[in-house]
Amino acid sequence: MLTFCAAYVLPGVFGRDPWRHADVTAFGFMVSMAEGRSSWWLHAVGGVTSNAAPLPHWLGAGFIRVLSGWIDPALAARLPFAALLAAVLLLTWLAAFRLAQTDAAQPLPFAFGGEADPVDYARAIADGALLALIATLGLLQLGHETTPELAQLACVALFTYALAASPVQGLAPKIAMLLALPALAASGAPSIAIGLGLAGALMCSRSAYPEVRKFVAWVIAASVLSAATSEALGLWTWQLGSFHKMDQVFAVVRQWLWFLWPAWPMALWTLWRWRRHVMHRHIAVPLSCVVVTSAASLLCGGLDRVLMLSLPAWALLAAFALPTLKRSTAAAIDWFSVFFFSVCAIAVWVIYAAVQTGLPERTARNVIKLAPGFVSEFSTVSLVLASAGTLAWIWLVRWRTGRNQHALWKSLVIPASGVALCWLLMMTLMLPVVDYARSFRPLVNRVAKHVPRSECIAAPQLQRSLQAALEYFGKFRVDGVQSAADTSCNYLLQIEPRRGKQVPPEGWTRIARESLPTDRTDWTVIYRRQPAAAKRGR
Repeated sequence: MLTFCAAYVLPGVFGRDPWRHADVTAFGFMVSMAEGRSSWWLHAVGGVTSNAAPLPHWLGAGFIRVLSGWIDPALAARLPFAALLAAVLLLTWLAAFRLAQTDAAQPLPFAFGGEADPVDYARAIADGALLALIATLGLLQLGHETTPELAQLACVALFTYALAASPVQGLAPKIAMLLALPALAASGAPSIAIGLGLAGALMCSRSAYPEVRKFVAWVIAASVLSAATSEALGLWTWQLGSFHKMDQVFAVVRQWLWFLWPAWPMALWTLWRWRRHVMHRHIAVPLSCVVVTSAASLLCGGLDRVLMLSLPAWALLAAFALPTLKRSTAAAIDWFSVFFFSVCAIAVWVIYAAVQTGLPERTARNVIKLAPGFVSEFSTVSLVLASAGTLAWIWLVRWRTGRNQHALWKSLVIPASGVALCWLLMMTLMLPVVDYARSFRPLVNRVAKHVPRSECIAAPQLQRSLQAALEYFGKFRVDGVQSAADTSCNYLLQIEPRRGKQVPPEGWTRIARESLPTDRTDWTVIYRRQPAAAKRGR
């Protein structure tokens, strides 16, 4: 199981750039603080300051500062977040193990004995919860990014563990609770921290366990600390969304169907089978977390990064469906997963062959069309790792479909392994082309052909992720605050649609139009200040 978790966590940590949007934006804040270009209290990109989610940014910046000169800053920032993902997996396993040990979650004893050992049964349920979490499609990319949401996910998993372990004597669950909610608030989710605290306190107050009822005081204390942390750091912000059209509602429904797969059908089956015992701890703990985090996602307009926070709780609910899952249902999940992930793996190998050899020709032409300018690279290490993963998949499918005595978590091993296999293949065989398509480095290199590295670039209308990429990849000084008329920079970047004629800003001359290799809709237009305007600017 540890090897399996490593095969899921490590691919994507090494050998790639920070990817577009949230990944490179968060990294931009971290490297800006580590290199002294912005304050650690008010981190900034392009001169635009922000105090949102300070704790994850401090964590990444600290690793960059400590490992400076030893490894690449992008890798240094990514290491603690890989550890956070590993912590999420571990905490989910521990929470399931504790919940499965409660009396209500244990299987009924047989008349003549022979039932499962309570500890072995709890371990099997915990293995199932871990596999269910790995199998969820929503965790795949978002869980491997360097973003504050991954720190929030770790805090939610720590909170869930604290509630699950609250009947246990000792300081571990109490310390976990006092750390989880304030850290969640400092990671940019103060409202969710308060919501989880209220839900946890209500659930503990109604528990039949005296130890759990005493735990209410620790939950309230953690909630007060999270509120104080939010007030001290100025983190009380609201990001409410709305649904104006039915298409938005349908889009959220489709998002939930694939994002939570395959945990959601198994979790619903758990709720149905335990519908008369919903207040038992092994159902109430994950259900309360699901309700709070899922409601927060809907209030934010269906934001997937908020929905990700519910994944550990969905996995816990799915694990308790395993003892009651019908054999026909388990077989259907297995065969669907075998077919789907085998097809995906074959597709990746075909594309890889086309990139390396040019055959099949049609696939090679499609790759060139989708990523123009890409130059293929060959890596023996990547090929060996991908081949080993594919052989392990074939062996696993043979083992699962054979006539063997299988563990309780047998229905989830194929979906989880399929997700891990596809991620491994994408981060080995397809990493060069994926990195080329999702990194800002190609665009920044094209901009550098027209703008000297020593110059300042005004970019008030550019998205923050591109501003961060200009600072890191291009080493440019970026002014994202002043307008084109007020800035002292001699170069200006704007995003303009390809269709239609655009009028240059007054006092500026267009010198080039560049774009991302995969962008078919917009130009990144480079302007240079006219000589007369430059004199006025000085």
